[in-house]
Amino acid sequence: MTEQNVAADGIPGPEDDPFIWLEEARSEEALDWVRAENERTLEHFEQDPRFAELKAEALAIFDAEDRIPYVTIRKDGLYNFWQDKRNPKGLLRRTTLESYRSDKPEWDTILDVDKLAAEEGREWVYQGSTCLPPDQRLCMIALSDGGEDATVMREFDMVEKRFVEGGCVIDHKSQGGIEWLDEDTLLVGRDFGGDTLTESEYPYTSRLWKRGTPLSEAEEIFRGEKTDVWAGAGLLRDHTGKVHGRTAFRAISFHESINYVWHEGEWLELDMPRKAQLGGIIDGQLTMSTDVDWETDGQTFPADALIAVDLEEWKRDPNGAKKTLVWAPGDRQTKQGGGSTAESAYLAILDNVVGKVLKIDFEDGKWVTSEVALPDNSTLGVQTTSSQTGEVMFTSTGFLTPSTLWYSDGSNEPEILKTSPSYFDASGMEVEQLEATSADGTAVPYFLVKPEGMATDGNTPTLLYGYGGFQVSQLPGYGATIGKLWLERGGAFVMANLRGGGEFGPGWHQSAIRENKQRTWDDFIAVGKDLVARGITSPQHLGVQGGSQGGLLVGTAFTQAPELLGAAIVQIPLFDMLRFHVIGRGASWIGEYGDPRITEERGWIEAYSPYQKIAAGVDYPEPFLWASTADDRTHPAHARKGAVKLKALGQPYWYFEDMTGGHSGGVDNDQRAKLQALQMTYLMQRLMDKRG
Repeated sequence: MTEQNVAADGIPGPEDDPFIWLEEARSEEALDWVRAENERTLEHFEQDPRFAELKAEALAIFDAEDRIPYVTIRKDGLYNFWQDKRNPKGLLRRTTLESYRSDKPEWDTILDVDKLAAEEGREWVYQGSTCLPPDQRLCMIALSDGGEDATVMREFDMVEKRFVEGGCVIDHKSQGGIEWLDEDTLLVGRDFGGDTLTESEYPYTSRLWKRGTPLSEAEEIFRGEKTDVWAGAGLLRDHTGKVHGRTAFRAISFHESINYVWHEGEWLELDMPRKAQLGGIIDGQLTMSTDVDWETDGQTFPADALIAVDLEEWKRDPNGAKKTLVWAPGDRQTKQGGGSTAESAYLAILDNVVGKVLKIDFEDGKWVTSEVALPDNSTLGVQTTSSQTGEVMFTSTGFLTPSTLWYSDGSNEPEILKTSPSYFDASGMEVEQLEATSADGTAVPYFLVKPEGMATDGNTPTLLYGYGGFQVSQLPGYGATIGKLWLERGGAFVMANLRGGGEFGPGWHQSAIRENKQRTWDDFIAVGKDLVARGITSPQHLGVQGGSQGGLLVGTAFTQAPELLGAAIVQIPLFDMLRFHVIGRGASWIGEYGDPRITEERGWIEAYSPYQKIAAGVDYPEPFLWASTADDRTHPAHARKGAVKLKALGQPYWYFEDMTGGHSGGVDNDQRAKLQALQMTYLMQRLMDKRG
């Protein structure tokens, strides 16, 4: 799409937007601007004597040798990726369960990413591996240069601990992934050159690649459409590694997919809602989940339900196989992920934003559910499962409770395996769950972490955090750096459960998307107002923070309710919502926000787009915007343009850009600590230093 066409659709082009040049992530003009902004910001905050102290405290937490080394379970041991002061880019390493139980496990280094990066002169960031089951000896290692989502991939031997000489290599960086069909065949969904990326810049074709042949000559087995967000093929595989068929999908929006199965020599479209997904195989049953009510076979499965069909029956007749209910949510319940072994499913759920884990088994033709014995009133998760060994690990955590890792061999109740040390002094602190009333009368829950007996005189520096999008839930968890850098210094912390998130299931999300997205912004502002009304804080002591979609949230907060705030941290944000679909991979999020090229939908978006809403003469809370040059998901142009427009209008602001990190910011612990210190120093100057 040309700029002329964009402008014709009513989308701002160069003639309307003088800062479009900042959308070129690595142009010299843009990078010169970034360097100048970074110099100004660092000069200001680094001279604050608290900056060095805050960075040292954050780095000590990130580099701590006694933090839990979370693992994945494989047949040949427990695998962990570890970064610390000596290994800033990280080690992929392996140990045994027996050794892992000890205070100081003995680790066998599989891949030293620092060594690899030094040898090759690249800023390699390890992005995971995909291994051939069941032995998982041969793996495709994904490496990113500087933290981008796009990766290159190389074949690696986990036994020999080296890249395979003459092995499979994909040396052009791309989004997408691979699956092993067998030792000599890979199913690949990548950028193959030519017309193989969607408008959202994701792959939409899949090929079968035979070892020893050029990837460019691999057979295409599935093709979606250019207008899809992404599309691709996959394999339906059980715990033994046996492949039971090929599946495919076309994501026609971020939240909607058309699913297919290869059946009798052709791709058969599955009779499923477009907000439903295929799952895995458990004890001969194929699972599915749905985000909407699903009427089929004379019955209705409610939204958020887990459903199953007999695998062999499904393979014979994919659209006619009888479906059974595995699990359905109760009031204010929702599933939050999980895992499976060969014979059991483990489902993490929220019950009024409190965690539970269920063990689900298929016994004598019926689904049997039991609750796993884990701590009450905690955030619980399924950390890792093994379909081959039956082992499973769980996590429990809370705002003031260090994380605990639990282990079960699948037959016994979980036992404590590891407990995180306390990284801050939580004595004299407490947690409350409160509710605010949004503009339309909806009750919006939030968590407040504060000093016990805190005076409700409005004088407490309070940091309000939110996200509110893409059905992502914000849950209590042990925030070591927030605790050490903020709570210990007398601040309060608030986490809001906004519509648009997933805390109460798909309906909570779907009630605040597209034409109703303003509800998310209203919810966040309502929580801020409730904090002030209760005397917990006051506008001069209230700051807000959020990243990505949360950065957009903060942008709407400080442009719609600037009088409510004393500080605003806008992290890796979406910000120019009239051009988001042409910046980076923004087109993939049209399902969440709407399409600015359509007049009616542009009206919804323009009403709140922070970039367009920034105006002269408004008393904004001197926002701090930051981004990452290497972020190929939420493009740094959004934050850059927000900052430069504030500058052009004479509005005070701060801007920082991490020039090597990816979407999460920072590729090593030193960078992460620096970002933490910058933000906390800003909050202290804006909120704590104004206390009476």
